[in-house]
Amino acid sequence: MQESTQKKYHVADFAQIEGTACPCGTARRAFADVDEFPGTLHVTEISETAELHYHRKLTETYYFLECGEDAQMQLDEEIIPVHAGMAIVIPPGVRHRAIGTMKIINIVFPKFDPADEWLD
Repeated sequence: MQESTQKKYHVADFAQIEGTACPCGTARRAFADVDEFPGTLHVTEISETAELHYHRKLTETYYFLECGEDAQMQLDEEIIPVHAGMAIVIPPGVRHRAIGTMKIINIVFPKFDPADEWLD
């Protein structure tokens, strides 16, 4: 019997992942190629000029790692203050943008698709 040498786990080193421009700033995205994981994991540095956008299929969960002093999120017509340690689930159809600078972990289900970013 031959043993499999393929590992049963997956590791992402975000320091080694190239950043990609997105409506929020710069995202480093991991696990898009992992069949066993139905989503993607992003570390995103959000600029002060984040654009209002939405997704038709994707659900995003933002976990705030770092936030500027006056950091806020616009969720449809509501603006709420945010700080490190908070999380927000953003279902499909909710228009959203970050206001201020922040660094987040973004857990996206299903897997992130750049074609599902819609700007008004």
